[in-house]
Amino acid sequence: MGQVVVRAAAWASLVAVILFGTRPIQPLVRGRAIPVLLVVAIAIPLVQLVPLPPSVWQALPGRAAFVAADAFVGGAPWRPIAIVPSATLNAASSLIVPFVVFVLAAGLSRKEDQALVVVLLGTVGIMMLSGLLQFSGVALLNPFVNGEGAVDGLFANRNHFALFMAIGCLLSLVWGFGGGTKSNWRVPVAAGLVMLLILTILASGSRGGIVVGVVAMGAGAALIAGDARAKLARFPRRIRLAILGGLGLAMAAILLLSVFANRAVSIDRALSLDLSQDMRSRSLGVVTGMVRDYFPVGSGLGGFDPVFRLHEPFRLLKPTYFNHAHNDFMEIVLDAGLAGLLALLAAIAWWGWASVKAWRRDRPGGVRTRARLGSFVLLLVFIASIADYPARTPLIMAVVMIAALWLAGVSTEHGDALPEEGQLL
Repeated sequence: MGQVVVRAAAWASLVAVILFGTRPIQPLVRGRAIPVLLVVAIAIPLVQLVPLPPSVWQALPGRAAFVAADAFVGGAPWRPIAIVPSATLNAASSLIVPFVVFVLAAGLSRKEDQALVVVLLGTVGIMMLSGLLQFSGVALLNPFVNGEGAVDGLFANRNHFALFMAIGCLLSLVWGFGGGTKSNWRVPVAAGLVMLLILTILASGSRGGIVVGVVAMGAGAALIAGDARAKLARFPRRIRLAILGGLGLAMAAILLLSVFANRAVSIDRALSLDLSQDMRSRSLGVVTGMVRDYFPVGSGLGGFDPVFRLHEPFRLLKPTYFNHAHNDFMEIVLDAGLAGLLALLAAIAWWGWASVKAWRRDRPGGVRTRARLGSFVLLLVFIASIADYPARTPLIMAVVMIAALWLAGVSTEHGDALPEEGQLL
């Protein structure tokens, strides 16, 4: 039910910005590679919905079972590439969310763009509080998501929730250490928020959350290294060492307390992992064979569940169903074939090229900080997508688009005066 609300709000926002926005057309030409990749992503499912003659469709790879069924009934209708057209139509419809976020975010002024950090951080805070309430035993009944009943906040999946908390670590550090000289009060607040976010990740039970959390802490340290050194430079050496040592000891202490108090559910699940019983590893060979069977055309975006049931061996049958490949890179190639593979490689190549540019010093401080932040946010999503499918969630879709626009530095082309070096907000 949440999809209905989210997509209706997206369409309403698009209509509103067209009718009343001051820059309704300008964003469509911003971001260079971003609109091209977005159009390609929308075009792939639409092309997969075009009906084909029976002779053409039956010649596509992976359609042998259907050809036999057509021969049994004595005829074959025109069909699209997508084996499950309704699922592919739903996949195409879901892309209204990143499209509208692109139109809205690419049209922001610099001050509005900078404020997005605070907006996203506030959203992370709401999610974190909802997760902590769940961990304390409060049952949050959300009619809009089919949650697991675990610590997953307002998400339907604890892995997605943990990823969002890891992204929150990056946002917190940039917000706390990336400000001007009058923002010293943010440093202890950001440090405390990061500790809470790490504890929330451990409480979520997400094994992948441990990985993205560790990467987020390393990436955050790289993001704030320059600003942190500048803030600490005003103190004597002994004081600097005491501050750094105190932060390290505090972080180690809360982690150890979490483990010994049996509150680190993520670590417990990681230590008790049995690969022979894990559906991700057990199904890997089947999914790999499906990719090979349907390549280079693909089986159709969004249709993994019913298509997997065609190939599911008896040894994998269980009371619950396998809804996704839990490797989004592999599932994109399975669903979209060669077109999806090329689009995926192009997106990753753009991210790598733009990330290299983001670490050059030829951009204003605030713009450069947000570009690096966007690069690391996308990196976390890439890592999480190796064993899950976070970018299929509307909120993560929106965050991915905002991070891509930050990485591209779109807002540097219009708006107010550039911030001073090292100033984020």
